[in-house]
Amino acid sequence: MKRERLDSSSLASAGYDPAAHVLEVEFHNGGVYQYLEVGDEEYEEFRAAPSKGRYLNTEIKPDHPARKLTSPRRRR
Repeated sequence: MKRERLDSSSLASAGYDPAAHVLEVEFHNGGVYQYLEVGDEEYEEFRAAPSKGRYLNTEIKPDHPARKLTSPRRRR
């Protein structure tokens, strides 16, 4: 899935598959997650949110199943 860079302190990029209703998010720490059953309107609200990290934490994570694609990088 193609992701767009975000201006966010916690999120590096995000992409959306409208046919599958999947929001894919890459965190600055390298972790990539897909949030399932995210509607088009909800994705547009996420994109328009002044704090995308806050929106993800309060509106997406509590209500949508997620799957981890890659784990966060470990700090050395």
